[in-house]
Amino acid sequence: MPVSVRAIDRLRKAANLEPVKKVVELSDGSTFEMWVAPLTMAERERAQKQAKSDDANAFALQLLIAKALDESGAKLFSVGELDVLKNEVKDKDLQALMLAILTDDAEPIDPKS
Repeated sequence: MPVSVRAIDRLRKAANLEPVKKVVELSDGSTFEMWVAPLTMAERERAQKQAKSDDANAFALQLLIAKALDESGAKLFSVGELDVLKNEVKDKDLQALMLAILTDDAEPIDPKS
């Protein structure tokens, strides 16, 4: 008889929360690379609280700050850069970065390659 695996263990194994590489084309034609782990419910709730409003852009911007990493796993943005992102980055580029955080369509890559 096969050993049954607990439902919670199956879900945790299926989650695969390893960061994946996301490449976003910016409005100047250059590309921006970041690594992003899939979103968890706790991260979504935290970003909603930090947004302090029901505004979808404020929420997505909080997620971008919290989840965008460089290839070594360091955060790309700090909370102190929120105003710079909002006021000194083209909206089209910022929207593309935030969308990349919210979508779960990238294939995992080996960070050593």
